[in-house]
Amino acid sequence: METAAAGRKQLAVLIDPDSVSSEQMLTDTCEACNISGVDLILVGGSLITNGFFDKCISLIKKHTTIPVIIFPGNIMQVNPDADAILFLSLISGRNPDLLIGKHVLAAPVLKKSGIEVIPTGYIIVDGGRITSVSYMSNTTPMPADKHAIAATTAMAGEMLGLRCIYMDAGSGAIQPVSAEMIQAVKKQISVPLFIGGGIRTPEQARAACQAGADVVVVGNAIEKNPSLIPSLKAAIQ
Repeated sequence: METAAAGRKQLAVLIDPDSVSSEQMLTDTCEACNISGVDLILVGGSLITNGFFDKCISLIKKHTTIPVIIFPGNIMQVNPDADAILFLSLISGRNPDLLIGKHVLAAPVLKKSGIEVIPTGYIIVDGGRITSVSYMSNTTPMPADKHAIAATTAMAGEMLGLRCIYMDAGSGAIQPVSAEMIQAVKKQISVPLFIGGGIRTPEQARAACQAGADVVVVGNAIEKNPSLIPSLKAAIQ
Protein backbone atom coordinates (compact mmCIF):
# COMPACT_ATOMS: atom_id res chain seq x y z
CA MET A 1 0.00 0.00 0.00
CA GLU A 2 2.91 2.31 0.71
CA THR A 3 4.20 1.74 -2.81
CA ALA A 4 0.90 2.77 -4.34
CA ALA A 5 0.80 5.84 -2.12
CA ALA A 6 4.27 6.77 -3.40
CA GLY A 7 2.98 6.83 -6.97
CA ARG A 8 4.56 3.66 -8.40
CA LYS A 9 2.10 1.62 -10.42
CA GLN A 10 1.76 -2.04 -9.50
CA LEU A 11 0.67 -5.22 -11.24
CA ALA A 12 -1.28 -7.81 -9.26
CA VAL A 13 -1.90 -11.30 -10.61
CA LEU A 14 -5.19 -12.81 -9.42
CA ILE A 15 -5.18 -16.59 -8.99
CA ASP A 16 -8.51 -18.36 -8.60
CA PRO A 17 -7.89 -21.81 -7.05
CA ASP A 18 -10.87 -23.16 -8.99
CA SER A 19 -9.08 -22.31 -12.24
CA VAL A 20 -5.75 -23.95 -11.38
CA SER A 21 -5.65 -27.10 -13.49
CA SER A 22 -2.46 -28.51 -11.96
CA GLU A 23 0.30 -27.78 -9.45
CA GLN A 24 2.71 -27.43 -12.37
CA MET A 25 0.53 -24.69 -13.87
CA LEU A 26 0.62 -22.83 -10.56
CA THR A 27 4.39 -23.24 -10.28
CA ASP A 28 4.87 -21.96 -13.82
CA THR A 29 2.70 -18.94 -13.08
CA CYS A 30 4.73 -18.16 -9.96
CA GLU A 31 7.94 -18.40 -11.95
CA ALA A 32 6.57 -16.03 -14.60
CA CYS A 33 5.60 -13.61 -11.82
CA ASN A 34 9.10 -13.81 -10.33
CA ILE A 35 10.83 -13.16 -13.65
CA SER A 36 8.53 -10.29 -14.59
CA GLY A 37 8.68 -8.53 -11.23
CA VAL A 38 4.97 -8.82 -10.41
CA ASP A 39 4.22 -6.77 -7.30
CA LEU A 40 1.34 -8.68 -5.68
CA ILE A 41 -0.41 -12.02 -5.96
CA LEU A 42 -4.10 -12.08 -5.05
CA VAL A 43 -5.74 -15.40 -4.24
CA GLY A 44 -9.48 -15.96 -4.14
CA GLY A 45 -12.63 -16.67 -6.08
CA SER A 46 -16.40 -16.49 -5.96
CA LEU A 47 -16.82 -20.23 -5.41
CA ILE A 48 -13.71 -22.37 -4.77
CA THR A 49 -15.28 -25.79 -5.06
CA ASN A 50 -12.14 -27.90 -5.35
CA GLY A 51 -10.79 -27.56 -1.80
CA PHE A 52 -7.52 -26.22 -3.19
CA PHE A 53 -7.52 -22.81 -1.48
CA ASP A 54 -5.12 -23.58 1.40
CA LYS A 55 -2.75 -25.67 -0.70
CA CYS A 56 -2.78 -23.01 -3.41
CA ILE A 57 -1.48 -20.40 -0.97
CA SER A 58 1.06 -22.85 0.42
CA LEU A 59 2.45 -23.60 -3.04
CA ILE A 60 2.61 -19.92 -3.99
CA LYS A 61 4.50 -19.10 -0.80
CA LYS A 62 6.89 -21.95 -1.58
CA HIS A 63 7.72 -20.69 -5.06
CA THR A 64 7.83 -16.92 -4.63
CA THR A 65 8.51 -14.16 -2.13
CA ILE A 66 5.93 -11.85 -3.74
CA PRO A 67 3.36 -10.72 -1.14
CA VAL A 68 0.26 -12.93 -1.19
CA ILE A 69 -3.02 -11.16 -0.45
CA ILE A 70 -6.34 -12.95 -0.04
CA PHE A 71 -9.12 -11.55 -2.24
CA PRO A 72 -11.98 -13.33 -0.49
CA GLY A 73 -15.19 -14.50 -2.07
CA ASN A 74 -16.59 -15.57 1.30
CA ILE A 75 -15.67 -15.72 4.99
CA MET A 76 -14.20 -19.21 4.65
CA GLN A 77 -11.33 -17.90 2.55
CA VAL A 78 -8.86 -17.17 5.34
CA ASN A 79 -5.38 -18.63 5.65
CA PRO A 80 -2.70 -17.56 8.16
CA ASP A 81 0.08 -18.22 5.63
CA ALA A 82 -1.05 -15.27 3.50
CA ASP A 83 0.56 -11.89 4.07
CA ALA A 84 -2.71 -9.94 4.17
CA ILE A 85 -6.38 -9.98 3.29
CA LEU A 86 -8.52 -7.39 1.53
CA PHE A 87 -11.40 -7.01 4.01
CA LEU A 88 -14.00 -6.16 1.38
CA SER A 89 -17.04 -4.03 2.10
CA LEU A 90 -19.31 -3.99 -0.96
CA ILE A 91 -20.05 -0.28 -0.92
CA SER A 92 -21.58 -0.22 -4.41
CA GLY A 93 -24.40 -2.56 -3.33
CA ARG A 94 -27.11 -2.47 -0.72
CA ASN A 95 -26.74 -6.01 0.57
CA PRO A 96 -26.25 -5.57 4.35
CA ASP A 97 -24.50 -8.93 4.68
CA LEU A 98 -21.73 -7.72 2.39
CA LEU A 99 -21.52 -4.28 3.96
CA ILE A 100 -21.04 -5.52 7.55
CA GLY A 101 -22.89 -8.80 8.27
CA LYS A 102 -20.30 -11.28 7.00
CA HIS A 103 -17.52 -9.14 8.48
CA VAL A 104 -18.87 -9.70 12.00
CA LEU A 105 -18.62 -13.46 11.46
CA ALA A 106 -15.14 -13.25 9.92
CA ALA A 107 -13.62 -10.85 12.46
CA PRO A 108 -12.77 -13.42 15.19
CA VAL A 109 -11.18 -15.74 12.62
CA LEU A 110 -9.12 -12.92 11.15
CA LYS A 111 -8.05 -11.73 14.59
CA LYS A 112 -6.83 -15.21 15.44
CA SER A 113 -5.02 -15.66 12.11
CA GLY A 114 -2.70 -12.72 12.75
CA ILE A 115 -2.53 -11.67 9.10
CA GLU A 116 -2.74 -8.01 8.10
CA VAL A 117 -6.30 -6.86 7.49
CA ILE A 118 -6.74 -4.17 4.82
CA PRO A 119 -10.20 -2.53 4.96
CA THR A 120 -11.24 -2.13 1.32
CA GLY A 121 -14.21 -0.51 -0.37
CA TYR A 122 -15.38 -2.84 -3.13
CA ILE A 123 -17.25 -1.39 -6.11
CA ILE A 124 -18.69 -3.72 -8.74
CA VAL A 125 -18.99 -2.03 -12.14
CA ASP A 126 -21.05 -3.28 -15.08
CA GLY A 127 -18.61 -4.92 -17.51
CA GLY A 128 -21.17 -5.83 -20.16
CA ARG A 129 -22.21 -9.24 -18.85
CA ILE A 130 -23.41 -10.95 -15.66
CA THR A 131 -20.29 -12.11 -13.83
CA SER A 132 -19.83 -14.54 -10.96
CA VAL A 133 -19.20 -11.76 -8.47
CA SER A 134 -22.42 -9.89 -9.26
CA TYR A 135 -24.46 -13.09 -9.25
CA MET A 136 -23.00 -14.49 -6.03
CA SER A 137 -23.21 -11.15 -4.21
CA ASN A 138 -26.86 -10.68 -5.25
CA THR A 139 -26.21 -7.05 -6.12
CA THR A 140 -26.69 -4.89 -9.20
CA PRO A 141 -23.39 -3.64 -10.67
CA MET A 142 -22.89 0.11 -10.90
CA PRO A 143 -23.74 1.32 -14.44
CA ALA A 144 -20.55 1.88 -16.40
CA ASP A 145 -21.48 5.45 -17.32
CA LYS A 146 -22.35 6.66 -13.80
CA HIS A 147 -18.97 8.24 -13.13
CA ALA A 148 -20.22 10.71 -10.51
CA ILE A 149 -21.94 7.99 -8.49
CA ALA A 150 -18.75 5.93 -8.56
CA ALA A 151 -16.70 8.92 -7.43
CA THR A 152 -18.97 9.84 -4.53
CA THR A 153 -19.26 6.19 -3.48
CA ALA A 154 -15.48 5.89 -3.34
CA MET A 155 -15.26 9.22 -1.53
CA ALA A 156 -17.70 8.00 1.12
CA GLY A 157 -15.69 4.81 1.50
CA GLU A 158 -12.52 6.75 2.20
CA MET A 159 -14.35 8.98 4.68
CA LEU A 160 -15.50 5.85 6.49
CA GLY A 161 -11.85 4.91 6.97
CA LEU A 162 -11.41 2.31 4.24
CA ARG A 163 -7.76 2.11 3.24
CA CYS A 164 -8.24 1.08 -0.42
CA ILE A 165 -10.86 1.22 -3.13
CA TYR A 166 -11.20 -1.76 -5.48
CA MET A 167 -13.26 -1.27 -8.65
CA ASP A 168 -14.08 -4.54 -10.39
CA ALA A 169 -15.84 -5.25 -13.67
CA GLY A 170 -15.71 -8.96 -12.77
CA SER A 171 -13.85 -11.95 -14.12
CA GLY A 172 -14.41 -12.35 -17.84
CA ALA A 173 -16.01 -8.92 -18.23
CA ILE A 174 -16.50 -7.81 -21.82
CA GLN A 175 -15.32 -4.29 -21.00
CA PRO A 176 -12.98 -3.18 -18.19
CA VAL A 177 -13.73 -0.19 -15.99
CA SER A 178 -13.49 2.84 -18.28
CA ALA A 179 -10.72 5.41 -18.11
CA GLU A 180 -13.35 8.10 -17.56
CA MET A 181 -14.71 6.36 -14.46
CA ILE A 182 -11.22 5.70 -13.11
CA GLN A 183 -10.31 9.37 -13.57
CA ALA A 184 -13.49 10.54 -11.84
CA VAL A 185 -12.87 8.30 -8.84
CA LYS A 186 -9.16 9.02 -8.54
CA LYS A 187 -9.80 12.78 -8.45
CA GLN A 188 -11.85 12.34 -5.29
CA ILE A 189 -9.75 9.93 -3.21
CA SER A 190 -6.23 9.74 -1.86
CA VAL A 191 -6.16 6.04 -0.94
CA PRO A 192 -4.79 3.41 -3.37
CA LEU A 193 -7.12 2.45 -6.21
CA PHE A 194 -7.28 -1.14 -7.50
CA ILE A 195 -8.78 -1.79 -10.94
CA GLY A 196 -9.67 -5.29 -12.12
CA GLY A 197 -11.91 -7.22 -14.45
CA GLY A 198 -11.82 -7.41 -18.24
CA ILE A 199 -8.19 -6.32 -18.64
CA ARG A 200 -6.71 -8.55 -21.33
CA THR A 201 -4.03 -6.50 -23.06
CA PRO A 202 -0.99 -4.40 -22.14
CA GLU A 203 -2.74 -1.42 -23.75
CA GLN A 204 -5.73 -1.76 -21.43
CA ALA A 205 -3.45 -2.09 -18.41
CA ARG A 206 -1.51 1.03 -19.43
CA ALA A 207 -4.72 2.97 -20.02
CA ALA A 208 -6.00 2.09 -16.54
CA CYS A 209 -2.75 3.32 -14.97
CA GLN A 210 -2.73 6.53 -16.99
CA ALA A 211 -6.30 7.18 -15.85
CA GLY A 212 -5.32 6.85 -12.19
CA ALA A 213 -5.19 3.17 -11.19
CA ASP A 214 -2.51 2.43 -8.61
CA VAL A 215 -2.81 -1.36 -8.88
CA VAL A 216 -3.96 -3.19 -12.02
CA VAL A 217 -5.33 -6.67 -11.33
CA VAL A 218 -5.32 -9.30 -14.08
CA GLY A 219 -6.59 -12.84 -13.64
CA ASN A 220 -8.64 -14.45 -16.39
CA ALA A 221 -6.36 -13.34 -19.21
CA ILE A 222 -3.30 -14.75 -17.47
CA GLU A 223 -5.03 -18.06 -16.79
CA LYS A 224 -5.43 -18.43 -20.55
CA ASN A 225 -2.02 -17.00 -21.45
CA PRO A 226 0.64 -16.78 -18.68
CA SER A 227 3.16 -15.46 -21.22
CA LEU A 228 1.19 -12.20 -21.10
CA ILE A 229 2.64 -11.32 -17.67
CA PRO A 230 5.94 -9.70 -18.84
CA SER A 231 4.22 -7.42 -21.34
CA LEU A 232 1.62 -6.37 -18.78
CA LYS A 233 4.31 -5.49 -16.26
CA ALA A 234 6.26 -3.55 -18.87
CA ALA A 235 3.14 -1.68 -19.96
CA ILE A 236 2.25 -0.27 -16.55
CA GLN A 237 5.79 0.93 -16.02
